[in-house]
Formats: sequence, C-alpha cells, structure tokens
Amino acid sequence: MKHIKKDVDIIKNLKTIEWLKSEMLTSLANLYQILAKGEDDIKEDLEDLISNIILLSYLLSKRLGLNYEDIDSNLQDKIKLSLIEDHKIEKWHGDLSELLEFIMSK
Repeated sequence: MKHIKKDVDIIKNLKTIEWLKSEMLTSLANLYQILAKGEDDIKEDLEDLISNIILLSYLLSKRLGLNYEDIDSNLQDKIKLSLIEDHKIEKWHGDLSELLEFIMSK
C-alpha cells in the first residue's frame, strides 16, 4: 500500500510540474501580447502578470525539490555577480543595485 501512495505522489508531483510550466508559458505569452499591443494604462496588467510569473517560479522550484531560501540566496548572488561584472542594465539604469537593496531590506 505504501508503494501505491508513493507512486500516486510522484504522478501528482509530475502533473503539478507540467501544470506550473504551462501556466508560466501562458503568463509569458500574455506578457508579450500586452507589450506588443503598445496600449496605454497597462501598469496593473503588467504587475499582475509579472507577479504571477514570479509566484509560478517559486512554486515550480519547490516542486523540483528546491527550497525558497536557496532560490533567494542564488538570486542575490546573481545580482552581486552582475554588479561586479558591471552589467549593462546597472550601468544604464542602476536597476541591479536598487533591486539588491530592496531584497536585502526585507
């Protein structure tokens, strides 16, 4: 009986991973679609889609056996490395240092 339960859990996890990937692709496609239209007053839609992509990324990472703390730590490391490497987005806009400051303040 324990073997059946484990098989069901594995299948359920795989289905969840596939669903999360599909949702992420849908959100990304919707983001591209909104940006391509070039309409005004899309701030709320953009916030909704981008926050959904971030949420789905965290949920997918959990289903893939990663933990939230490691994802956050890796994100901070990527930002710091990009700062050291003088990434263009930092040179042009200062976005990376602003993001790192925001993340570290939480």
